[in-house]
Parts: sequence; C-alpha cells; structure tokens
Amino acid sequence: MGILCAGASDIGQKRKSNQDSICLEHKFNLFAVADGMGGHNGGDIASQLSVKIMPEYFAKNSNLDPHSLMNGMIKEINNAIFKKAEVSPELNGMGTTVSAVFFSGQNLIIGNVGDSRVYLINNNLIFQMTRDHSFVQEKLNLGIYTREAARNDNQKNILVKSVGIEPDVAPDVFNYRICKNDIFLICSDGLHGKVSDSDILHLVQKNISDPSKCQIEDVQTAVNELIRQANDNGGQDNISAIIAVAQA
Repeated sequence: MGILCAGASDIGQKRKSNQDSICLEHKFNLFAVADGMGGHNGGDIASQLSVKIMPEYFAKNSNLDPHSLMNGMIKEINNAIFKKAEVSPELNGMGTTVSAVFFSGQNLIIGNVGDSRVYLINNNLIFQMTRDHSFVQEKLNLGIYTREAARNDNQKNILVKSVGIEPDVAPDVFNYRICKNDIFLICSDGLHGKVSDSDILHLVQKNISDPSKCQIEDVQTAVNELIRQANDNGGQDNISAIIAVAQA
C-alpha cells in the first residue's frame, strides 16, 4: 500500500509563538500532531519533545505489536515531559495533546490524548475518529447539549486529560481497517475549532477529488487550503494539519 502524506503548521493570527509540532516520519508511516500547553516556553518544549521521541521509540521497539507500540510511545512521551518539568520548575504544568497514526499493513493504528483529532474522509462523508478528552466532550457524553452547541462553549479548551501533566497517562489506542479511497486528517484544535466539519470535507475533496489518482502536490494543497481557511476565520490559535491518503 502506498501512502501519500503532507502536513504543515502555522502560527495563526493571534499567537506570539507556535506551540504546535508535527511528525511526518515516512520511514515508519508515522504521522502525528502535538499541541503544547504551559507557561513560558513549556508548550513549545512539550510538543517538540513529543515529535522527537516518536521515531526514536519506533526505531527501538519495532518488535512490539502495533497496539503496544502506539500505547508505549505515548507513555514514553508522557514520562519524558513529566520528568523534564520536575527538574525545571519554570516548566511546571507543561503538557501537550498527541494525536498519532501509523499504517500497519491494511490497518491504521490510532493513538490520542487531548483534543487534537483524527478524521476519516470517504464517500462524501467525514467522521471524527478520535474522542476529545475535554470538559465539553464530557458534557456531550452526558447529553447536556448538542455537538453544534458545543462549538460555542467558552470552556471548550479545557482538557480533562493531556500528555505530561501526570506521572502516567492512559491514551485511547485503537485500529481501523483501511478501505479504498480513505483519506485521513490529523489536526490541532486551531483547525477544527475554526473550520466546520462540512467545510473541512469540502476543501479536502475539492483538492483530492480522486484519492486513487491524486499526487503529493494535491495533498499539500489541501493541507494549505485548510490552514488558510482557519486563518481566514480568525486564526486565534496555532493551526496544524496532516493529510494521509492510502493508495492501494
């Protein structure tokens, strides 16, 4: 199976620095977004450390089964960030989201902590594959209000789980059997918080009309268009997006 993948990260319109980091590790077909948080430079350090550890962990632990590989990688990142904050008081409270995928044969292995997301696009439909670890998501789980109403909640950026804040973390890890023409989007909340699911679907399909025949330039253009739209809609946060197309 061939994988076409492209990504980009943008500071947005309001932030003074970019605390997002992305991983495009084609050697392992490993792709991820980390959205850092914390005072001073903590968010930058947490997200950058995350994407540095990812390929290193894969290279050292290739004997593990796919589920254990993803789970262990995120736990390794959590441990490294937590320990770094322990010895550097100015970094206390730093953490990051992690949304990561890697292709293993006909399966996509997905790992997630926080409110960055993985989407699936196919057959004119878009699906959110990951579940946000956020206060707003907890309200949705309780049926307090609808997904549409949640977009306007002023507590939507409050996380109930992130990587590096606690000594241990339990990531969501699952696998998905890849289907023909599947397109996967990994993004930070700077994208999905400013661009609706329907607009994401439109922009991706406009640039990747036929996944089986698209080129890497089409994938990169789709990424750039998503980031442009988020900026046009206000760009209040850093914006990161990765698109991966599985071509049989």
